[in-house]
Amino acid sequence: MSYAPSPAAALHWPTAAGRILAGAALLGAVAALPWLSGADPARTVLRARSADQNPTPAELDAVRRQLGLDDGPFAHLTHWLGGLPRGDAGVSWVSGEPVMPQVATALSVSLTLMLGALAVTAVVAALVCARTVLLGSRRRLRKERAGGPAAVLAALPKFLLASVLATVCGVWWGWFPSSGWDGPQSMVLPSLALGVPSGAMLGGLLDQALPAAFHEPWARTAWAVGMPPGRIARDAVRRTLPGMLPQVLPTVVALVGGAVAVEKIFNIPGLGRLALEAAVAQDLPVLQTATLALILLGVTAGALIRASRHALLGGPLRAGALPTLHRPPLTVPRSARGTAAVCALALLALVTAGLLRDPLQVDTAARLLAPSPAHPLGTDALGRDLLARLGHGALRTAGVALAVTAVSALAGLLLGMAPRASAGPTEVVSTLPAVLAGLLIAGVTGPSVWGAACAVCAVGWSPYAAQTAALLEQERASGHLAASVALGAGRPHLLRRHLLPAVVPPLLRNALLRLPTTVLVLASLGFLGLGEQPPTAEWGRLLSENQPYAELAPWTVLAPAAALVLLSVLAVTGSALGAPGRRKGARPAGQGASSTP
Repeated sequence: MSYAPSPAAALHWPTAAGRILAGAALLGAVAALPWLSGADPARTVLRARSADQNPTPAELDAVRRQLGLDDGPFAHLTHWLGGLPRGDAGVSWVSGEPVMPQVATALSVSLTLMLGALAVTAVVAALVCARTVLLGSRRRLRKERAGGPAAVLAALPKFLLASVLATVCGVWWGWFPSSGWDGPQSMVLPSLALGVPSGAMLGGLLDQALPAAFHEPWARTAWAVGMPPGRIARDAVRRTLPGMLPQVLPTVVALVGGAVAVEKIFNIPGLGRLALEAAVAQDLPVLQTATLALILLGVTAGALIRASRHALLGGPLRAGALPTLHRPPLTVPRSARGTAAVCALALLALVTAGLLRDPLQVDTAARLLAPSPAHPLGTDALGRDLLARLGHGALRTAGVALAVTAVSALAGLLLGMAPRASAGPTEVVSTLPAVLAGLLIAGVTGPSVWGAACAVCAVGWSPYAAQTAALLEQERASGHLAASVALGAGRPHLLRRHLLPAVVPPLLRNALLRLPTTVLVLASLGFLGLGEQPPTAEWGRLLSENQPYAELAPWTVLAPAAALVLLSVLAVTGSALGAPGRRKGARPAGQGASSTP
């Protein structure tokens, strides 16, 4: 492990090799999907073509000969790769139409939607951290923010928010189209559904990093000499953006390939929806081409983000004179402790009351009942008590989500410690939707909750690896690290005293902010039959299976959504209360040198 800074513009061969190997492995896994699934690819394709549930052996043999299924997956992959230089991605196994125009059209729709969602993301992120920017630029930042509002918005399920927007703003009020893709007005509601939770998450991360920038010596000097607050705010944002930019990559790709639920609700012909439908129908040429488009998008976005980071950090990064950001010892407001206590008590009351009831009792005469003394949270479409299902699903939901988050964060930390080798795989894996990973893993292990957990872990480590690599790059370019090396400090000392303390706290805050998202991804896999199976009570699955009744019986989705929000707020406020920077009287190390952005 080398601690010397490297030139920002240098192209390292491990990164390029990692992109190629990871991309090849992903395309190879996608090519083997029809054979990994255990189902007859010919039967699946024929069912997608004609909805024939009982094809004859002769019909199946004809499909196998037509598609050359007996040749195996890698013969198909080689043939498909050979046509790409000519712009030929083959024809769809289901429709018989050329693949390239389908993917190009879907990609253009998804990119347009992504731009709209990114605009919403930027606005929401700016609103989340506006208070910190305003107070910090005027030297009035005294109290720690618990991050409750950002946690609430980040915990909103995108498909639930999309359903509410489509119903209220599209159907009831008629402000914008609730379905279809016809003109700029069609992208308003889906952009809001995708951008609000993403903006809250990114804004929360930026809001947690800004106090450290405002506490640096250059900020105090700038205020003392009369620099305008707007200039100080701009330089502080510029100082903290490089550490947050790596989180934009998975957000960008998720807005394209992971927006399947929102695209289905608004009937948008995007790339994520096309890839999912192709995976379910085992339409291999379409799925391979869509996956390649996502890989190229991820690699391009990753290169642009790295270039932006190096441009923002500038000369100090190249010269090894970049001061480390340390969070100042701010006072924790009483409201944060009160918020954490209220959330904890509310969750404890929900779980305790729910455990005393039967979550599996079906009463068809009590379908979709509103909240009442007999059923405090109402009933679902089968007449089952929602309070009972919430209580019994709490431990399983929180336990699996915490385990997945912990494994993903640990894997991201370890891989991010070797940034040159992991940069390529990080960019490629971040392009893989969790649903597609679930299909690949379920083909090997079969549908189960642990198979779904493995699928989320397989793609969930990439944001943490990107964050770790970015923070390490900045820490290695700091002056105090170079001084430690000059004084003879060894690698274990540097790792224990400098690198890990600079990386782990932001990584933990990121993991806690992403916890509700992990629950919802696990729920989406269960909804597709790849994860938790009914009638198991699990919060994310409650949201998925009750989403069709959101307009008729809104309490069926409000209860699990509220539980997720409480869990998210508790996690974020708990991290704020337990952060090491909250210890009064402790002066953060490494703040004796001044710097200018």
